Amino acid sequence: MKKNVILATLLVTMFSCVSPKVYKDLESKYNALKKENAQLSGDKENVSESLNKAQNDLAALQSRYDETAAQRDKLQADYDATKANLDNLRASYDALEKNSSASIAANAKKNRELLAQLEAKETALAAENTRLEALKKELEQRSNRVAELESVIAAKDAAMTQLKDAISSALTDFEGKGLTVEQRNGKVYVSMENKLLFQSGSWAVGANGKQAVKQLGSVLAENPDIAILIEGHTDNVPYKGNSQISSNWDLSTKRATAIVQILRENPAINPENLTAAGRGEYAPIASNDTAEGKSKNRRIEVILTPKLDEISKLLNDI
Repeated sequence: MKKNVILATLLVTMFSCVSPKVYKDLESKYNALKKENAQLSGDKENVSESLNKAQNDLAALQSRYDETAAQRDKLQADYDATKANLDNLRASYDALEKNSSASIAANAKKNRELLAQLEAKETALAAENTRLEALKKELEQRSNRVAELESVIAAKDAAMTQLKDAISSALTDFEGKGLTVEQRNGKVYVSMENKLLFQSGSWAVGANGKQAVKQLGSVLAENPDIAILIEGHTDNVPYKGNSQISSNWDLSTKRATAIVQILRENPAINPENLTAAGRGEYAPIASNDTAEGKSKNRRIEVILTPKLDEISKLLNDI
């Protein structure tokens, strides 16, 4: 009975610290930030699609350039052959002029026809050369813009690799204790199992977990151009704690918000870069059929994404 009284007192004290208004404000901010995060994810997909389109357009332009160059070379060969034929006819004309006025007249007519053909081919060749130069200039401009875009994307990837290495170095004391750092699809994922952060059914961060989050925050503070999404995850065992929490989804949201609050203690982290999200049991990374799998599913994931404003501007210019 004494233990129950103490536990009840602790629970009342804990939940009285979070008023309905604060919770609703956090929930409202989460919805807005979640929408922004969805927009960022959509922007990245649009960036990838636009880059593929730019590369396809570049390949098509290169093909048009090659075709035009081939056509120009063919016209040049026709021009050279016609000119050689004209020279031969002029030689024949000089020889026949002494022998036959009729032959002279025929050769003169043929000469005029060849001259007209030669002038037409010269005009067509000049037009193709002009078109070829225009296509070459456009090809160079697009090649430069695509190269610049690829350079920016490579720089973003390199920066994320550097960020991943910095986080791994800062959290090296916690790796192997329920914490992993990975880089996938241009993002950095910091996963912390609940055994490092929370007691069962609680969203209060323990001393060891709080130290890990603060050390992570010290690295994030030096990277202001990174969007930070904190996701809470649970296993599939229904929540049976205090009535203020109705489900695993609520619990995962409170846990994500608790991590946000610790990060906000670092004044160098821009709150606009932070998003808290609860995923409940609906994004497992292991089977919930085993205790080990459930332990892996009970986690906080900090997902770090580079901002894509510069890439979007370059895509608009292509």
